[in-house]
Amino acid sequence: MAIPRILVVDDDADMRQMMTQFLRQSGTIALPAATEREVLAHLEDGRVDLILLDVMLGDENGLEICGRLRNEQDVPVIMVSALSADHQRMEGYAVGADDYIAKPFNPELLLARVKAVLSRARRSSSLVHRRNTKTFTFAGWTYHAKTEEVLSPDNVQVALSRREIALLQVLLANPHIPLTRAEIATALDVTGDSAQSSEAMGRSIDVLVGRLRGKIEINPKAPQILKTERGLGYVFSVDVAARDS
Repeated sequence: MAIPRILVVDDDADMRQMMTQFLRQSGTIALPAATEREVLAHLEDGRVDLILLDVMLGDENGLEICGRLRNEQDVPVIMVSALSADHQRMEGYAVGADDYIAKPFNPELLLARVKAVLSRARRSSSLVHRRNTKTFTFAGWTYHAKTEEVLSPDNVQVALSRREIALLQVLLANPHIPLTRAEIATALDVTGDSAQSSEAMGRSIDVLVGRLRGKIEINPKAPQILKTERGLGYVFSVDVAARDS
């Protein structure tokens, strides 16, 4: 198994050095960065398995950087910030972050969260590669599980983030079955974060559903594919056909 390559992004030199040194001592390859330009340079130079991204980067905004990365990359991102209120965490999940950890933190807690996110990413990738080789069609859309390509009814490829793909996979496996937010979260394996309340977890699912709707619905405000099941959660309300690729 390859040694994880982790990008530590923080404009505070002392914090950046402390995190980088700790992660290296913990058996990873930790690479320091202070700006978005340095982040992009590392991504161009070679494999990056996870990014630890500070929210406040001097004149740059970590949330905005995360949002831009999500448009081009599927590398997992953990936001790191002194801002820890629920709505601030939700802003991180809304732009596609895989996890959010508040400063100050116990380094061992940080390492545990890093390992959890890396494990989820590896497991998801492995299962898709080994087991899911089907092509799914729904409401004129096509999803190729092996390549994770999503094609619109007009045959235009639509880019989905790792979390959006994972949500779509859950929904495709359960058409016409109302799912609670907790059931969706369990299927996505995002319930292991003890620092995240059930209410915050539910809101993170709502945000993720909204992002997916924005990409597959003609009118996301009046969804016809991924509908809200009042008082329960959500239902994928169209037929799904699957065939071997």
